[in-house]
Amino acid sequence: MKLSLGPVLFYWDKAQLSNFYAEMSALPLDVIYLGETVCSKRRSFSLDQWLGLGRELQDCSQAQLVLSSLTLIEAASELSSLRRLCDNGQLLVEANDMGAVQFLAERKLPFVGGPALNVYNGHTLTQLLDGGMTRWVPPVECSATLISDVLDQVRELGREVPEVEVFAYGHLPLAYSARCFTARAENRPKDDCQFCCINYPDGLPLTSQEGQALFTINGIQTMSAEVTNLLADYAGLVACGADLLRLSPRYQGMAQVIAAYQRVRLGETPPVFVDGCNGYWHGQAGMLRIEEVGLC
Repeated sequence: MKLSLGPVLFYWDKAQLSNFYAEMSALPLDVIYLGETVCSKRRSFSLDQWLGLGRELQDCSQAQLVLSSLTLIEAASELSSLRRLCDNGQLLVEANDMGAVQFLAERKLPFVGGPALNVYNGHTLTQLLDGGMTRWVPPVECSATLISDVLDQVRELGREVPEVEVFAYGHLPLAYSARCFTARAENRPKDDCQFCCINYPDGLPLTSQEGQALFTINGIQTMSAEVTNLLADYAGLVACGADLLRLSPRYQGMAQVIAAYQRVRLGETPPVFVDGCNGYWHGQAGMLRIEEVGLC
């Protein structure tokens, strides 16, 4: 089992990003994703700077470097930037939008199919394989059973299955909108948001009127309130055909998270229970925890 570090989903400034990746480069990661996937207004790094960071990390880390694309394309300028990203000529690209898939397929370039592509069956997955996809990141709401069924469909269609990368840790990215919820929370228009996302390095918690944690707001992205954590489900991850486990960056504590997964993949017995939700993995409501789906 390999470990991957997903793209940073939150808005951090340049110094924070640089320090974070300097720390991550020394850790036992097999794949590191770079780039902005949520909002094109977040410009701590330009595309050239992301590529420069990729070159630096290649010199000090054994990890494969992958450049992730924006998830929601809303303007011609973003489409132009997407084209430049796909034509970077250096790094493998994670396509998070069908526009990226088209650009990459036209250029006959291999790519990673990101979780925002919403692939739920073997026929769709086969079409993406025909377009050059080599690794599939299932949507975060997919259960172990659904992933296994999709891979079985691919085999029945006479195709080899791609690498499978499961979102195993972090706030789950659930939905995207043209509206910026963080700006709205601060009574700012989206066009004059003053980059207020930077005030919330782990997102803005959203609770119900009763005080129950419901979601995490991250600009135009709605995320889970709880952090998902599938470390206790390691055996099931292996059984369903996962090749990589994606650990999504958080502002603090990522070294400890990576160390915990590293110990288990080197043979330590997985814990019986960990903090965080895992309902989706078991075909239940995503916000449920392990004891609430009857596993303990």
